[in-house]
Amino acid sequence: MAHAGITSATEDYLRTIYALEEEIQPVIAARVAEEVGVTPSTMVSTLRRLEREGYLKVLRRKEIHLTAEGRQVAERILRRHFLLERFLTDLLGLDWVKAHQEAHRLEHAVSQEVEDRLAKLLNYPTTCPHGNPIPEKDSKRAQKKVGSPLNSVVAGTEVELDHITEGGERDARLLGFLQEHHLVPGTKVQVLDVAPSLGMISLKVGQDEFSLGIEAAKKIRVH
Repeated sequence: MAHAGITSATEDYLRTIYALEEEIQPVIAARVAEEVGVTPSTMVSTLRRLEREGYLKVLRRKEIHLTAEGRQVAERILRRHFLLERFLTDLLGLDWVKAHQEAHRLEHAVSQEVEDRLAKLLNYPTTCPHGNPIPEKDSKRAQKKVGSPLNSVVAGTEVELDHITEGGERDARLLGFLQEHHLVPGTKVQVLDVAPSLGMISLKVGQDEFSLGIEAAKKIRVH
């Protein structure tokens, strides 16, 4: 069930653009099409429609920027997604991968009443299980995400995991790997070595030593 005439597809496009803004600059049509899984021609026509409807603007260099209205729609669907993830992990005991997949299936069907009751049931959590701030209801100000990409940390440094980006959440293999190695928000992580030539970063959590691809490390924020 979309909101006030907004289709589920529109919510997905706006949420994807919103999430990509954290990871890449500028956001362009090809990357959005890749994330959503549509052809470039479909993406172009969709962007034109979304621009006509006032949800975004495509600048001269084909950079995509959400308008205030587009950002509100994206944050609203993200709020429901994150609350569902909290419910599925905290109360139903699902792992990160299943919770993310189920939340994606359910998020468009959540009514305002159910959203409000979910938030109350969960005691108004401020982050999703992966550390991303849950947008406040009807907030005009987006919460700022903090932290630096894990791949930017120099060897020999200990950091604390802050959150996993939305791009990281969409990677089921990465989510499973992180949960398996207890790389969760608040965890202390030692960066043992960074090897750009090999595309790998060596980490230690407690007594567990393991390697992670640098591309995957870009989707993890630490401080």
